[in-house]
Amino acid sequence: MTILKTSVRNFLAHKGRMALSAIAVLLSVAFVCGTLVFTDTMNATFDKLFASTASDVSVAPKKNDDAQQTGKPQTLPASLLARLGKVDGVAKVEPHATSQQITVADRDNESIGPSSGAPTVGTNWDESQKKSVEITSGHEPRGAAETVLDSDTADKHGVKTGDTLRVIAAPGDFTVKVVGIATYKSTNPGAAVLYFDTATAQARLLGSTTEYSGYGLTAASGVSDEQLKERVTAAVGTGYTVHTAAETKEENKKDIGSVLDVMKYALLGFAGIAVLVGIFLIVNTFSMLVAQRTREIGLMRAIGSSRRQILRSVLVEALLLGVVGSVLGIGGGIALAVGLMKLMGSMGMKLDMGELTVNATTPVVGLVLGVIVTVLAAFLPARRAGKISPMSALRDAGTPADGKAGKVRAAVGLLLTGLGALALAGAAGADKATAGGGLIALGIPLTLIGFVVVGPLLAGLVVRVISVVVLRIFGPVGRLAERNALRNPRRTGATASALMIGLALVAALSVVGSSMVASATDQLDKSVGADFIIQDQGDNPITPATEKAVMSAGHIDHFTRYVGVIAKVTTPDGKTATQRLNATDPTYSEDLRSETVQGRLKDAYAKDAMSVPEGYAKDHGIKVGDRLTVVMTDGRPAKLKVNAITSDDTSIDKGAMYLDIATAKSYLPADRMPLTGMILAKAADGQTKEAAASLKAAVKDYPQIKVRDQSDYKKLIKDQVGQLLNMIYGLLALAIIVAVLGVVNTLALSVVERTREIGLMRAIGLSRRQMRRMIRLESVVIALFGALLGLGLGMAWGMVAQKLLALEGLGVLDIPWPTIGTVFIGSAVVGLLAALVPAFRAGRMNVLNAIATD
Repeated sequence: MTILKTSVRNFLAHKGRMALSAIAVLLSVAFVCGTLVFTDTMNATFDKLFASTASDVSVAPKKNDDAQQTGKPQTLPASLLARLGKVDGVAKVEPHATSQQITVADRDNESIGPSSGAPTVGTNWDESQKKSVEITSGHEPRGAAETVLDSDTADKHGVKTGDTLRVIAAPGDFTVKVVGIATYKSTNPGAAVLYFDTATAQARLLGSTTEYSGYGLTAASGVSDEQLKERVTAAVGTGYTVHTAAETKEENKKDIGSVLDVMKYALLGFAGIAVLVGIFLIVNTFSMLVAQRTREIGLMRAIGSSRRQILRSVLVEALLLGVVGSVLGIGGGIALAVGLMKLMGSMGMKLDMGELTVNATTPVVGLVLGVIVTVLAAFLPARRAGKISPMSALRDAGTPADGKAGKVRAAVGLLLTGLGALALAGAAGADKATAGGGLIALGIPLTLIGFVVVGPLLAGLVVRVISVVVLRIFGPVGRLAERNALRNPRRTGATASALMIGLALVAALSVVGSSMVASATDQLDKSVGADFIIQDQGDNPITPATEKAVMSAGHIDHFTRYVGVIAKVTTPDGKTATQRLNATDPTYSEDLRSETVQGRLKDAYAKDAMSVPEGYAKDHGIKVGDRLTVVMTDGRPAKLKVNAITSDDTSIDKGAMYLDIATAKSYLPADRMPLTGMILAKAADGQTKEAAASLKAAVKDYPQIKVRDQSDYKKLIKDQVGQLLNMIYGLLALAIIVAVLGVVNTLALSVVERTREIGLMRAIGLSRRQMRRMIRLESVVIALFGALLGLGLGMAWGMVAQKLLALEGLGVLDIPWPTIGTVFIGSAVVGLLAALVPAFRAGRMNVLNAIATD
C-alpha cells in the first residue's frame, strides 16, 4: 500500500511532465480503437443490409470466374421460374433482373454514378425490394420508360421526379423518366440504384426476355430455409448456386469483408507504427524522471526500500499513465470512428450514427494495449532506478553509468545493422522478385532496429557534423546547444529515433512511388506509338454503341481495339491452365512497340496464330512454330500456332498473349464475344489536334468514356500514385506527431533537469533571448539528426525496392530530391516549433530561484 501511495503521489506531482506521454498513449490507443469501431460499424451496417435483402432461398448461376466480359451478367433461363414455383414448400418465387455494368447520365449528360468505387446498379422492382427500401416520393415503375432512383443519389445530383435519365448498357442505350424516389430503411452502401419494371430490366439490362439473373424464393409457413434448399436442389439439380438467407448473407459478408479487412489491417499497421514511436517517448520520459529523482530514490533506499520496491513504484506510475492515456484514447477512438463515418458519408456511403458499434472487446483491446506498451516502455528506466545505490544517490551522482553496457549496445547495433545491410544487398542483387522480397522483408526491420540500438553512438558523430554546418554560426550559444545535445547520447538517440521511423517510411515510399511513375512514363515513351487511349472510367467494358461512336471520329489513321478473352490453354508439355488472351486488331503491333525474343509480333496476327511471353515459353518449353490447344470459354477448341515470343523486359502488358480479334471471333459465338476493354487511336499525319477534338466530340454523349493522349495518361499515373502516397503520408503523420511530442517532452524535462545550470548561465550573463535560442538550436539539431537517419535509411530501402520492381519491368530509379529536401527542411522547422514552449519557460526562469533549486 505504501508503494501505491508513493507512486500515486509522484504521478500527481509530475502530472504536467507526464502529459505529453499520456497524449502519445491517447493517440495510439485512439487510432487502434477508432479503426476497430469503424470497421465493426461497417460490418454491422452491411450485415443489416444483407439480412434485409436476402430471400429465404436464392437460386443463381454457378459462379464462373472464367466467364467472358460481355457487359451483361450471367443468367438463368426464364423457364426455371415455373419449375421453382412447383417445388413443395415454395410460397412465392420472385425473378431478378440485375446488372452492375451500366452508366446513368442526367439531363446535363453527367454521370450520377458514385465516385467512391461502389457500383451503379440497375434492377427490377418487385415485392422483395420493399424489405430494404420504401418509395417516399412518387410511385413504382409501371412501364418501359419509367424508373425509381435511390434517394441518396437523387439528393447528391439534384434529381427529382419528372426528370429524365439516360441509361448506357451493353444491350443498348435507353431513356427513362424518374417516377419515384426510394429511401433505404437501413443504410445505403454507397451504390447508385435504379429500379425498372421486370420486363424492361430483362430486355434492357440482360438483353433477353427469356432470361433472369436469379430467383428469390419465399418459404411456406412451417418450412425452414434448409428444408427448402434441399427440395429446390433436388428439383433443379446441381447446376445452380442455391443458398439459404444465412448463406447468402455470409457470402456477401465474405465479399465485402475482404475489402474491410484490408482497410482494417492497414490502419492497424499505421497505428502500430505510432505505438512504436510512442515507446521512445515513454522511455525518455521515465528515464529523465528517474534521473531527476535520484536523490529522492536514494533516500527511499536509505530508509529501507528494496530494489524491487523502487522498481514497482516506477512501474505503478507507468501503469497509472497507461490507464489514464488508454481511457482517454478509447473515447478519442470513438470520436475518430464518428469522423470516419462522416468522411465516408461525404464520399457517398451514408452511415447511420445509430449503427455505431462499440464491441466489448474494443475498449479491452485499447486498455490492454495502452497499459502493456506503457509498462514495458517504462521497465528499463524503472530497472535502472532500482540499481541506484543509496550513497551515490545521496551524493546526487545520478543514475549509474554502465560503460560495458554501452559497448555491448553499440556492438549489437552494429551487428544488426550489418546483417540488415547484407540482406538488403542480397535483395538488390536477386534474380527473382520472390527471393528478393523475402530478403528485403528481413533487411528493413534489421536495419531499423540496428539504427535504433546504435543511435547513441551515431549521435556523437552525426550531431557534431550537423553542428559544424548549422550551429557554429551562432557562436557560443550554438556550441552550448551542441554540448547539450551530446550530453546524453542515449536520450538524444532515442528522441531522434522516434522521428527517424516515420521519416524513413516517408522517404522509402517517395523513392518507390517516384520510380514507379518515372518507369511507367519511360515505358510509355519507348513502347506506345498510339496517340490516344480511350477507356471506360468505371473499368467496365466499352458498350457496342459507345464503340461505334468512338470509331466514327475523323482525322484518325487507324483504331485498335483491345479485348480480353478468357481461355484454357494446353501447352506442348501437357499442362492446362486458364489464361487471359489479348485479342486486338493487327495494328496493335504498331501501337505497342513490343520487343520479341523470337519471331515478329505482327506475325501473331495471322489466322489461327498467337504470341506467348518469354517467361511462359521458357516454363513450358515453347518455341516459335509450336501449336497450343486453346479453348475459349463458351467457344470451340482451337489449335493456334505460336508465331512470336515477346520479351518480358517491359512493364506494359508484361506476360500478355496476343492474337487477332478475327481469330477469337471465329471460335466464339457472337453473343459470347467479350466487349472491347480499350481502344487505341493513331491520328492522321499532322492532324493530332483535329483528331483529339473529333474524338471528344464523338464521345460527348458518353460521360463514362475518357479520351487521353499520352501526356494525359502520364498525368493519370502520377496522380494515382500521388493520391496513394498522400493517403499513406497522412496516416504516417500520426507517428510523426507522436515523435514531435517526444522532442517537446525531452526538451521540457531537460529544462527542468537543468534548472540550476540555467540559473547559473543566466547569472553569468546569458540573456533570455540567448537562452531561448540555445534551447531552440538544441531541438533543431536533434530533429535534423533524426531526419538524416530516417531519410538516409528510407532512401536505401526505396532503392532496394526499386531494384526488385526492375525485375517486373519498372527499371528507372528516380529519387525525388525536392520531396527529400522539403522533408529535411521541414524537420528543422518542426524542431524549431517543438522548442517554443520549453524555450519560453527556460527564458522566463527566475535566476535566484533557479540557482537555489536543489
